[in-house]
Formats: sequence, C-alpha cells, structure tokens
Amino acid sequence: MVEPIGIVTVKDALFAATQRLREAGIEGARLDAEVLLAHILRTNREYLYTYPEIRLDYNEYGRYQAALERRLTRLPVAYITGKKEFMSLEFIVDDNVLIPRPETEVLVEEVICRLRIPCLKDSSVIIADIGTGSGAIAVSVAWFLKTAEVIATDISPGALIIAQENAERHQVDHRIKFLQGDLISALAGEGLEHKINAIVSNPPYLSRREVAAVSPEVKREPESALLGGEEGLDFSKAILQGSRNYLAAGGFVALEVGHDQAGHLAEFAKKTLGYGEVEVVLDLAGIERVVVASC
Repeated sequence: MVEPIGIVTVKDALFAATQRLREAGIEGARLDAEVLLAHILRTNREYLYTYPEIRLDYNEYGRYQAALERRLTRLPVAYITGKKEFMSLEFIVDDNVLIPRPETEVLVEEVICRLRIPCLKDSSVIIADIGTGSGAIAVSVAWFLKTAEVIATDISPGALIIAQENAERHQVDHRIKFLQGDLISALAGEGLEHKINAIVSNPPYLSRREVAAVSPEVKREPESALLGGEEGLDFSKAILQGSRNYLAAGGFVALEVGHDQAGHLAEFAKKTLGYGEVEVVLDLAGIERVVVASC
C-alpha cells in the first residue's frame, strides 16, 4: 500500500507508478515513471537512483499523480513534460509538432558531415529545412554548423511558434529564417533559386495503412506530420521534384524515409528527375533511413 501523501519516498512513488502504468499496458512503464517524476522534481533520473529515500511533499506528490493520469490517457511523455532531447539538445514540444525521434539524428548527422568543410570555407552556405515542426533539424544544423544560414518552413503557424522558441532557446535564431507555407512553395519569392546548398526534410512518410496501425501514443501526434498519402510517398516526391529549381551547383536533397521506401525514391530521383548521384544511408539498426540526391 502506498504511504500517506506527504511521506511517500521516491522509491515507493516510482514502484507504485510503474505498477499503474504497466497494468494499463504501457510499454516502458518504469522509464516513463522515472522521466515524469524527474520532471516534477526538476531534476534528472540519476538523482532518483542516488536518493531513493527522499520524500515527496504534498504538492510534488499531487502533481506526479496528475502527470500519471495524463500518461494513462496514452498522451506521450514528451507532451506531458513539454520537452524532448534531440542531438543532445533539449527541445520544447507540444501537440502542434511531431516529437523528435532518434532515427532523425541520422539525417541531421549526414547533413552536418557533408557540409562541415564547406561551412568552414564559405560562410554563405544555405540550408533549407522543409516542414520544420519543432525546429529540431533546423536548430541542430544551425547549432553544429556555426556559419550556416538556415531557412525553416512549415505550413502550421503553431509549429513555427514552437520552432522559433527552440531557435531562441539555443541562441541560433539570428541564423534561421522562418517561412510559413506548403513544402517547397514556401521558398517562392525569397530569391533563393539555385542558391541553396542543401534541402533537408523529415516529411510525413507513413502510408494510410501504417497510420491506421500506429500506437495510441502516436495517434496523439499531428496526423499531418505522419500521413504521406496513400503509399506514404507524396511529400517526399514533391520535395525532390520541387528542389531542383532551388539547389546550387553541387547541392543536395536529404530526406528521411520509411523502412521500405529508399529504393523507390532513389530510382525516382535518379531516373525520373535526373539527379546526378543518389545515395542511401542506413541507421544504426541497418534500416535504409535517409536518401540523399545530389545535383
């Protein structure tokens, strides 16, 4: 039995919370319990292990129970805490944006690797992040490539507000220009034709069948950031097609793709659109995760 409010320890609070989440069928129940309690106590998970006998006061216990109730509705932990780590940076998130995922780091790392030397040699390197969402890609690229100029687009005003907050949070907002609009069309009228060195995107790439089968947590994320059309390829193809007019000589498009899409998109880019070189990058699990098409 849980001890009375006001004297429950970290250890006991975590045990009870883990049981509640596990009984509700939530995977990773222990981790979720720890992340939520660390958030309530404004500390980290290591603290919970170091001081398991620390007692929660009445207010802390009440807020922890409220957070658990929200998690039991299958609201993602990141939406409860309002933050998510990506590329070792902390990002603000809410239900206007897709929660950044570890596999997208493969995309960002590929872009950084390809542009690190050009950025050292030329301060005019321009990168466009299409469908920026939380700004995780745009902000991370600007953070690691200190001289790059970044353009971040999104059709959602709510997403752009979050992205701007994240840019300010990491002090790269002076190198990121935010544009509202649909995919590549957001770049029109900005005088960027044949001037962009890299166009990068984690577009919606789930098929309608895949969206219907996602977990209850993923269903709480914006469907517009997940559904890529009937087969999941609509946005990826549109970005590849629309980018040709904006890429500088030697420029490239880098897209995160679904687990079975790389071959089809690589062929589409090379044979249908005439990109000179197309490469596929694997993630740590050996899945074809990124397609890079170069002029």
